[in-house]
Amino acid sequence: MDKITVVALEDLPKISRATSVSCCLALSILYVASLYVWKDSQQRNHPSTVKKRFCSVSIVMLIAPIFVYNFSSKELLKHCSLFEILGLRWKGLVAAFVIPSLLTALLFLGPLSVQLYNGHLQLYSRLQYWNCCINNVHWLRNHVVAPLSEEFTFRACMMPLILQSFTPVKSVFITPLFFGVAHFHHISERLRSGLDIKTAVIVSCFQLTYTTLFGFYSAYLFAKTGHFIAPVIAHAICNHMGFPEFQELFQQNTSRKIIFCIIYVLGLIGWIVLLPVVTNPSWYGNTLFWRAAI
Repeated sequence: MDKITVVALEDLPKISRATSVSCCLALSILYVASLYVWKDSQQRNHPSTVKKRFCSVSIVMLIAPIFVYNFSSKELLKHCSLFEILGLRWKGLVAAFVIPSLLTALLFLGPLSVQLYNGHLQLYSRLQYWNCCINNVHWLRNHVVAPLSEEFTFRACMMPLILQSFTPVKSVFITPLFFGVAHFHHISERLRSGLDIKTAVIVSCFQLTYTTLFGFYSAYLFAKTGHFIAPVIAHAICNHMGFPEFQELFQQNTSRKIIFCIIYVLGLIGWIVLLPVVTNPSWYGNTLFWRAAI
């Protein structure tokens, strides 16, 4: 029997809240600082800067589990391997990949419907499109490296620590704050690119808001499924879709506009209704982070 199915964090000794929060703060600082260790005058989107940051966050991913191992309850480490604590396990893996993918796609049902109508979805069936993506360093950053490195640091490593000090519900609302604030560092890059301080602050605050909201969703997926892959795939899809652009929607004629608006709303309502249902921990063999009965 998989060891993770016979133990829950709430049954084990807690670590102090000061310890878990301090570790998360340190990991946040470490992640952001790693992006600026290079003496580089190029902007963040320059290929050389992007590649250097790939190296930086990869190193952070190697360091982050050390915090989990050193500061977790010794009883927890006796019952579960470090890989299981980090959400790296086989049991429930397929469900943790497929279900969050479909659930996140449902959230973007409106934009996807507009893309389908406009023929943009046909691009995904073309091999040339995917060849271009794989060879594009910015695509790799947004869809592969960022989801992997950010979710590993802010979810797979932070959530197990916070969950050893707080209830699952509180943990879901605490860790995204580190994630959202960590994205606020982009304000310096916006200022360097020529934006005035007022615009840079407004844009950064907007980014802080939606990254924190996504953080709630991502943390919830990790806590409910107990799998690292669940928030990673959701992150990749959200990065690909971006914040919904309503300009294309409003360019439709009145009847299509009404239909698409209804689809937007139905997608959001469907996501809200199904979120607690399809993330039942028992579907993923998860009793470590969140009781199936909760």
